[in-house]
Amino acid sequence: MTAFLLLSAGRGPQECAWAVGQLLRRLRGEGTRRGLTINEVEAVPGDRTGTYRSVLIRISGADADAEAFAATWTGTLCWQAPSPYRSGVGRKNWYVTAQPPERDARPTTFREADVDIVGCRTGGPGGQHRNKASTAVRATHRPSGLVVVVDEERQFGLNRRIALDLLRHRIEHRDEEARRAVTTARWRIHDGLVRGDPVRVERPTP
Repeated sequence: MTAFLLLSAGRGPQECAWAVGQLLRRLRGEGTRRGLTINEVEAVPGDRTGTYRSVLIRISGADADAEAFAATWTGTLCWQAPSPYRSGVGRKNWYVTAQPPERDARPTTFREADVDIVGCRTGGPGGQHRNKASTAVRATHRPSGLVVVVDEERQFGLNRRIALDLLRHRIEHRDEEARRAVTTARWRIHDGLVRGDPVRVERPTP
């Protein structure tokens, strides 16, 4: 099972970008202890090392653990600590938000194991061998539902390779569109960040 979360500093000051980095490390540690794998998919870094204006993460684990874990981190989050940049600032609460991106904005990872390959017969030039043998290939990428049929070559193996390459290319093209959708979703989340009443308050470990 896989879940995605987009953490955003919104339009807050540089301390909020710092808070995203701190909360991401806390989230990674908690997820690892629960046997989950957390990968960074896309990030917009802040002005300082280790800070983020936003970061999209993928949470992977068995059964429904990933989604259940993501739900505990969804909403307004607060990192409670003095500013590391401005000593004269009395504020200690730095708010960020964590929300699942829109489904269409979630990248698809292409794996050959996710493709169903079946042989089929097609008409057209190629002679008697082509008509009698199932040299054409119908390839279905299960996660996305994309289907291609290839009969360019007279050998099944060559058509299979072409079909896989074609699917990979189309998935990557769709991911370009997904990345643009992530950018749009990110700005909507920026504008929707509600400060106060956080679902989680985290502090530096003493």
